[in-house]
Amino acid sequence: MRIQKTCLSCGNILAGRIDKKFCDKYCKSAYHYKKNQEEAPKFYNLVDNHLKLNRRILKSFNKAGKATVRADTLFNEGFNPKFFTHYWKNKKGDVYLFVYEFGFLSRNENGKEKYVLVKWQNYMQ
Repeated sequence: MRIQKTCLSCGNILAGRIDKKFCDKYCKSAYHYKKNQEEAPKFYNLVDNHLKLNRRILKSFNKAGKATVRADTLFNEGFNPKFFTHYWKNKKGDVYLFVYEFGFLSRNENGKEKYVLVKWQNYMQ
């Protein structure tokens, strides 16, 4: 006697292979999506999400290719300078940290912390 199995996602009775777990690819996708949403975020996802947030913030404040912005303004948007993808050092010894193609350099001007924002250029290679 065979026990009828049901779909792990929708609960419908399964027909076909004995080891089948889902009705179709949509139920399989929905099941795994829901399962991933319930789990705690993985370290890689947390880092990737913050890199994407930093990039979005830098892009929004750097429309012309170079800009100077107060640190508080960036921090209020959720910017975290500890998350970057690579760096570039200029001839003066300044180290620009980059989040993909958008870079930033911390400066202290008139007692205020600011960031110089730049966009990656070919000569930086």
